Amino acid sequence: MFIRKTVKRHNGRSYTTYLLVESVRTPEGPRQKTICSLGDLSPGPRQKWLGLVNRVEAALQGQAPLDGPDPLVESIVDKIRSAEPRLRRDDDIVAVHTDQVSLEKAREAGPVHVGHRIWLRLGLGEILQHSGFSARARLLSEVMVLNRLVAPCSEHAMPGWIERTALSDILSVDLSELSDESLYRNLDRLHPNRQEIESALAEREKSLFNLDDTYYLYDLTSTYFEGQCLSNPKAQRGYSRDQRPDCKQVVVGLVLDRDGFPKAHEVFSGNCQDRASLEHMLSQLEQRSGRHGGATVVVDRGMAYEENLAQIRARGHHYLVASRQSERQAWFDELEDEHGWQELIRQPSPRNPGQKKSRVWIKRAETAEHLYVLCRSEGRKAKDQAIRLKQEKRLLADLARLQKRIDAGRLKRPEKIHEALGRLKERYPRVARYWLMSYQEDPPKLAWQEDIDKKQRAIRLDGAYLLKTDRKDLSAEEAWRLYILLTRVEDAFRDMKSPLSERPIFHHLQHRVETHIFLCVLAYHLLVAVEKSFLDQGIHTSWATLREQLRTHQVVTAVLPTTDGHLLKIRRATTPEPQHRRIYKVLGIPEEVMAPVKTWLTTEEVPLPV
Repeated sequence: MFIRKTVKRHNGRSYTTYLLVESVRTPEGPRQKTICSLGDLSPGPRQKWLGLVNRVEAALQGQAPLDGPDPLVESIVDKIRSAEPRLRRDDDIVAVHTDQVSLEKAREAGPVHVGHRIWLRLGLGEILQHSGFSARARLLSEVMVLNRLVAPCSEHAMPGWIERTALSDILSVDLSELSDESLYRNLDRLHPNRQEIESALAEREKSLFNLDDTYYLYDLTSTYFEGQCLSNPKAQRGYSRDQRPDCKQVVVGLVLDRDGFPKAHEVFSGNCQDRASLEHMLSQLEQRSGRHGGATVVVDRGMAYEENLAQIRARGHHYLVASRQSERQAWFDELEDEHGWQELIRQPSPRNPGQKKSRVWIKRAETAEHLYVLCRSEGRKAKDQAIRLKQEKRLLADLARLQKRIDAGRLKRPEKIHEALGRLKERYPRVARYWLMSYQEDPPKLAWQEDIDKKQRAIRLDGAYLLKTDRKDLSAEEAWRLYILLTRVEDAFRDMKSPLSERPIFHHLQHRVETHIFLCVLAYHLLVAVEKSFLDQGIHTSWATLREQLRTHQVVTAVLPTTDGHLLKIRRATTPEPQHRRIYKVLGIPEEVMAPVKTWLTTEEVPLPV
């Protein structure tokens, strides 16, 4: 549809009329149909005509305006619908020109339909309403979360994505004039309510999915920025899990339950050490879960320091950790002993059901305070060897470069040379311990020699690691399987960074960075709810796979020219294919994406101007 301005002269006076017109195909070629005359009702400046037409079309399809009723749009819609009162809106038998039937405005519906239904199931609308969000703010929040779930993009690009989907049809709201500025303002609105929303959502999921909240899995990752981020004090350079040490970053801490549902998250400075985050994260977890003591906290060796274990005990929790390398050395003889080992039977990963698992052996040991589980893994052995060889190659190359600097006279002062050696030991701690490095001043000479005994001992420990817990009621196998659940946090980070596109971050303000990450966490809630529904029925698949299968389920408008000169438009979803039906059945959501909307258009045909 479009608006045409016509001017007629009569008795020396000019009369302006506005017509709502639509182009149609006929056997004689393209023609224009006048939908209705707007009379002298001015539609405003010409640059706003397209927006007015979009709002009229949306209203004819049953979509409510995002910003409330528009009197001008309502009056035009009333004119169109009253132009031919004899037409029966409920008449489903009409004669049409079959060679003139066309389809228009095809929009992707399947992924956003699933996302919307899971949003409703988790009760996120009610949670936001309880936090004081208006109907408009709740709608914008849902749109932003669904974008991260389905096709992540920036807030600036989001209105374009919305136009390519059937979101307006599914939500029955006209989103054609949604601006990126509205989305940015909604980020600011979400930021102060993150904790309240996350707490209510975790409680909702606990009752909805019958989750076990006696186990907490905690790990961290980093997320990098594009740009300098001068307005964000948390944007710092640090250890990059993304292999982007050139970029500033923040560190994201995430706590999951044993089923993989998020319980709490926090954003730390990019140079924050793992062990420095634990105390704050435990406080946040207590605030959001309401649980004080009695749970088992599972963390990796980066938080296995005695001060961290004391922090966990002080809050009444138990702990299960992977011990640090120095503590593993004390169990060298037991790790070397071939007696008492038990091989575990490992099931294929739900994400990679065809992948063969590496073999793992475990052995139980106890002290007065702790249960220790000694572990040997074929897969871990290969990984340890690869890491050691890689670091050793780099260490030797750096030592050779340092020797060249000394020989060329570019580095002469002994204290500077010793500092350089210290930096190399700090940079390559896994292998520097197996090399004896020294420097003699007269004549200046740098020397390094391999410590054969230490290196052979390290080789024998390849693939071996040690778990420690204060829960002596667990069997060795129970403790190992509980620890291995930490891979679910790694999977969550992988999902947030890949299908949900958490990185890179383009926001520069701290509160918008934190809200961007929060949107990714909310989208992950929807993702894990979908995947758990499939796992509960023994189906191993990922949201990324389901999303691609659902893209072919669309919403279209069928344009049917009737034999009596009218035009019937039917807006509805395509018939679900078998793969769509299977997905909807597993998730327990309706196949019907939207209720069909019929629109009758009439009046005489007007030839296109030559």
